[in-house]
Amino acid sequence: MDEALAAQLFDSGLKSMTLGGRELLPIVQGGMGVGVSAHRLAGTVAAMGGVGTLSAVDARRHHPDLMARTEGLSSRIGQDEDTRRQVDAANREAVAREIRAAREASQGHGLIAMNVMRAVSDYAGYVTASLEAGVDAVVVGAGLPLDLPDLAQDHPNALLIPILSDARGVQLIVKKWERKKRLPDAIVIEHPRLAGGHLGAAKIADLNDPRFDFERVIPESLAFLRSAGIEKDIPLIAAGGIRTHADIQRVQALGAAGVQLGTPFAVTEEGDAHPEFKRVLAEARQEQVVEFVSVAGLPARAVNTPWLQHYLQALPRLQAKAHEKARCILAWDCLAQCGLRDGLASWGQFCIDTQLAAALRGDVK
Repeated sequence: MDEALAAQLFDSGLKSMTLGGRELLPIVQGGMGVGVSAHRLAGTVAAMGGVGTLSAVDARRHHPDLMARTEGLSSRIGQDEDTRRQVDAANREAVAREIRAAREASQGHGLIAMNVMRAVSDYAGYVTASLEAGVDAVVVGAGLPLDLPDLAQDHPNALLIPILSDARGVQLIVKKWERKKRLPDAIVIEHPRLAGGHLGAAKIADLNDPRFDFERVIPESLAFLRSAGIEKDIPLIAAGGIRTHADIQRVQALGAAGVQLGTPFAVTEEGDAHPEFKRVLAEARQEQVVEFVSVAGLPARAVNTPWLQHYLQALPRLQAKAHEKARCILAWDCLAQCGLRDGLASWGQFCIDTQLAAALRGDVK
């Protein structure tokens, strides 16, 4: 073990986590898009001996030349297929750049991961671009990545890590992947009542279901893995509401190998978002955090900014007028299924890429 890492672990009283044969701090910085966890943050976390996670979705936002290359494409009528092709190509190039930059910043320490949402339309393209760029791990949430072993078939050394929320999901993924002769290298157990962003529950009413509690999911998942004889092969990483040293010790005592944190890293100096974004997030009180249905059809949790307040007030009217659109308003169809584009009234009715890009540059109003 690296001497500096050993000293950190000794001082913290935490147990190390082993992924891909490497002993690490039991800390995974969660992937946050659009652009909140880019190479600066991920590379810094890895340099400290943890897992730094990039976000693939619309990664071009941190690359002015790629933004210039794709500027104005959305306004072209009748050329949506070419727009999608060019934007996807720019984002895949950005993914490769981000991995290289994070790797350089890590100075050979820790691991560099790429988070890809299963719900995005270019999911397979993002995964392939990440693997070809030599990323250490691919982390997939916002849907069940049943096909991830197929996409990674030519990359046996890359770590594959699904994000799940209950023991049933763990059993399903392990059994499905086992048939493909590949097991998860770790599993993130994300509590939908405690995490931010997109959440792993079918509907908002399910967020408080006790089946998601760490005290239940971690022991049940470990019991299943133990019965299959693979308990030591698949470490569990707890995510959602982890804030303190005591929180980490608590979930490690339950059997988790490590933890994943998002918000605490998002507001750091090294975080890749605008200072105004960080300020709003850091100053938010618990009563300012709201839950709603995303345009991806998943429950989501976010700070109730002026824009979100206005949107939620207008939502009943927007839902009443929901209808299938002739095209995506940005023309590149970032989501495989979109409540706004596809006229799904019970889903969100806003352009998620537009709003996340605005938040990234500090426009929270």
